[in-house]
Amino acid sequence: MPETDGNRKKRRSNGGYDKGEGHVDEDKNTELAIDRTDMAEDRTIMAVERTFAGWIRTSFAAMAIGLGLRALFGELEPPWLAKAIATMFMMLAIWIALNASSRACASLGKMREHVVYSPQQQQMRWIGYAVAAGAGLLIAGLWILNDGNIAKV
Repeated sequence: MPETDGNRKKRRSNGGYDKGEGHVDEDKNTELAIDRTDMAEDRTIMAVERTFAGWIRTSFAAMAIGLGLRALFGELEPPWLAKAIATMFMMLAIWIALNASSRACASLGKMREHVVYSPQQQQMRWIGYAVAAGAGLLIAGLWILNDGNIAKV
């Protein structure tokens, strides 16, 4: 005997299951809602990771722009102008890296993982600190070194 609408379970648009004759299984609705919430939180954790990686890439790009401008306009007059412009981009890179790690850790601290593994907040902080330290060393190198030698003051 073929199944009809009256005797088979149908998926309803609100996420519940219709047992026929208008009766909705509320326990199944609750279970599905909890699953959807858990999966949404896991997706948010992964989105925070991707966003953090994007900001760190942006920080590296700011460093590259600073170094590129210094290399391109190294002979500008006055000589400190190219270094100052490169330093602004390096400082922007430091701010982006530290801000990214701070925001990522704050966001991850509010969430609970369910299926995916959440990154360690301490590791994200260290990544931000390492990128910022690298940019700081580049700033020091721009102002202290001169053709591989210590600049004369």
